[in-house]
Amino acid sequence: MKFPIFSLIPWFQGRTRKVALLSLGCVGLAAAMISCSTLSQPFVVPPAIPGATFVGSDACKDCHEPITRDFKTATHARLKAEGKNAANIGCESCHGPGSKHVESGGAADTIVNPRRSPQTCFQCHLDIRAKFNLPHSHPLAAGKVSCSDCHDPHKGGVIKGGGTQFMGKNETCFQCHTAQRGPFVFEHEAVRDGCTSCHDPHGSVNPRMLTERNQALCLKCHFQQQTANGQLLIGDVNHANFLTRGTCWSAGCHEAVHGSNVSNLLRF
Repeated sequence: MKFPIFSLIPWFQGRTRKVALLSLGCVGLAAAMISCSTLSQPFVVPPAIPGATFVGSDACKDCHEPITRDFKTATHARLKAEGKNAANIGCESCHGPGSKHVESGGAADTIVNPRRSPQTCFQCHLDIRAKFNLPHSHPLAAGKVSCSDCHDPHKGGVIKGGGTQFMGKNETCFQCHTAQRGPFVFEHEAVRDGCTSCHDPHGSVNPRMLTERNQALCLKCHFQQQTANGQLLIGDVNHANFLTRGTCWSAGCHEAVHGSNVSNLLRF
């Protein structure tokens, strides 16, 4: 007896649905197994100090009471583990086991100081480590700056300034880049939005750690309109010829990119 081919379609559809459900179940089970096995393992390997053992964060309170008191407000405090292994997750995650530090009465060479080396920070912030290997970055590897110059791991938001702090969000950058602080008679509005509107503070493939290359950076904000062939209006000025001469801040145009005291067009 012959069956029309169309009579087999529901059978195939049922089989396909079962295979799909079975596959989904296998994926879910595998994910659960991976999750359970992963959660039982430490995510951070604390720095090693030969001969030292863990003493727990409570031992730090005797000498570093202000830091341990305010640490609950810090962004990093959200990473603190609770439970039987909590003694190993806390101050010692970044500073290494503290028994020798306690026994010596706080000798500086018995504990890891992340200010001297960024490697402690890099064990978690792998993406940031990669950025510092780009062609243009802050001189972290040369030891001229440290992560803690811009970040506070012990109190409040990990990025200094902004939020409820009295420091403006650009103040961290202005600690070193004083020429860009102003005040200026004619401000560049982008500076008000923050230095990171144009710069990647950790590193970039572009000079001056710019987030975009050349004119592409400016054209993200400055609206362009093409009303005729050979015209590219930005504001009321045809920039078609200017954009081929170099960057917006070169060729005698808008050199005072952070602000100017003499020109509303940000020229020196």
